[in-house]
Amino acid sequence: QLVESGGATVQAGGPLRLSCAKSGDTYRIGCMGWFRQAPGKEREGVAGIYAGGEGATYYADSVKGRFTISRDNAKNTVYLQMDSLKPEDTAMYYCAALRPCGSWFPFGSWGQGTQVTVS
Repeated sequence: QLVESGGATVQAGGPLRLSCAKSGDTYRIGCMGWFRQAPGKEREGVAGIYAGGEGATYYADSVKGRFTISRDNAKNTVYLQMDSLKPEDTAMYYCAALRPCGSWFPFGSWGQGTQVTVS
């Protein structure tokens, strides 16, 4: 089970960090991604990270240079550091396992999400 947290209401230009923790079993998280869904829009991938090596990352063009995805394998947790937030970043944010790695294809169940509102 994936549990997202850290969502809040922030002012435009501000930072926010989201967390996604895996619970319920001892299996390590693999390739992971962050997605978001704004009201009336489809869910979209914003950031992904590989499982192995140094954890290569990739981003949607809309967040490149502002968002940073990272992972702590010891804690089985993935983070999304969001800087220079814009009102258009307002959405419910979700994390998910990705298969294959390097894609935007979620694998398994979604968590409950965490709301980010940029005013």
